Amino acid sequence: MRYNDEIAGEPLSQDTKAHPIRDHGEKAEIDSERNIYEAGIEKYNRLGWKRLTVVLIVEAIALGSLSIPSSFATLGMVAGVITTVGLGLVAIYTSYVVGQVKLKFPEVAHYPEAGRLMFGRAGYEIIYGMLGLQLLFLTGSHCLTGTIAFATITDSSICSIVFAVVSAILLLFLAVPPSFAEMAILGYVDFVSIIAAILITIIATGITSASDAGGLSAVDWSAWPKEGITFTDAFIAITNIVFAYSFAMCQFSFMDEMHTPADYVKSIWSLGLIEIVIYTLTGAIIYAFVGQDVQSPALLSAGGTVSRVAFGIALPVIFISGSINTVVLGRMVHGRIFKNSPIRFINTKMGWITWLALITVITFVAFVIAEVIPFFSDLLSISSSLFISGFTFYFPALMWFLLIREGSWTSPKNLALGALNLLCLLIGLITLGAGTYASVDDIIINYRDGTVRGVFSCAVPS
Repeated sequence: MRYNDEIAGEPLSQDTKAHPIRDHGEKAEIDSERNIYEAGIEKYNRLGWKRLTVVLIVEAIALGSLSIPSSFATLGMVAGVITTVGLGLVAIYTSYVVGQVKLKFPEVAHYPEAGRLMFGRAGYEIIYGMLGLQLLFLTGSHCLTGTIAFATITDSSICSIVFAVVSAILLLFLAVPPSFAEMAILGYVDFVSIIAAILITIIATGITSASDAGGLSAVDWSAWPKEGITFTDAFIAITNIVFAYSFAMCQFSFMDEMHTPADYVKSIWSLGLIEIVIYTLTGAIIYAFVGQDVQSPALLSAGGTVSRVAFGIALPVIFISGSINTVVLGRMVHGRIFKNSPIRFINTKMGWITWLALITVITFVAFVIAEVIPFFSDLLSISSSLFISGFTFYFPALMWFLLIREGSWTSPKNLALGALNLLCLLIGLITLGAGTYASVDDIIINYRDGTVRGVFSCAVPS
């Protein structure tokens, strides 16, 4: 970008004064570029803590809540509640650490830039690739859920790939607004949608169970893990709960649009406590009403007509929450490609052309992922193990050790926080290793036993 002496507040040179026509043209061009920059900065600096909470809710409380009841069925009521509440509290803390890094290093606009601070260029590129893949997996999982939803709602013989294409188009359409402040407007619809769908499922399963022979007392739920539970089953269940607490990975991007970043703590606590309550109640109540036969996504457990109604009401959350992952990835890539150009603000013709092309490519790749791994729990599990384990647990722990810690190691505060962050680091690394093994093992077992549909087939995904 070029700024002449007059724009910088200094007098024009004699050479410039000698060419008034050239000066007028260049000044107009510079004023135009400056207006684009100022409008772009204003556009991406409108997020307050309340809107941030809404955006985080849109990004976080969606598919995760639909996988929790099946995790309870595997782990049992006691371990399910402890794991859900415990991981939720840890996620709140690690998100607090992420926010502290953003306040200390305001130039960090996305997660990979924190990787650069810790490990240089290699850290930036590795975390950039991880975040890009995770966001693709998230969008793909929403495309898969949309396919399941449409197949359930219509109860027709239409090839499920058609529903997958429709889902991808809807995800693309909703990802067009590039500002998170604009996405927040859809967040209210999103939140009402998922809460209503969950309540319908809870009420329907409760009424059904109460009217069956033996009533609620006959439901085969247990306080303890299911009989014959395998290592793979247990870790698939745990990683599905981990998936539900994945909001930290987009936090840098969201905070970068805040007009008062220090207010993020209010958003983190609001979201974290809301998530813990919703996930724990959803998992425990639906499991208590349905028992070992609870399905994933949980809306399938409502049965027949009610499942179709629940999925219909859940359509906004499926597509709004899915599209925000496309926006985060799009902003990250677009901002990198056009880092030194006003095109990055997406408020010019070329900005919009490049933005629309980019989100189209992202959505297409996510669609392919949804068709290659067409089963809900394993897609969430492998995503959690490979990526969320880092973004939610071990990367924030490393940030505390490398970027945040101040003062003597022997101070009581640092000893306590050091132990806490070491625990977060271990949780993340165990999830990465054991969770990835369990996910791959379960995918192999499912294909071997023929319990899932084939790649790009017309069968309804499970």
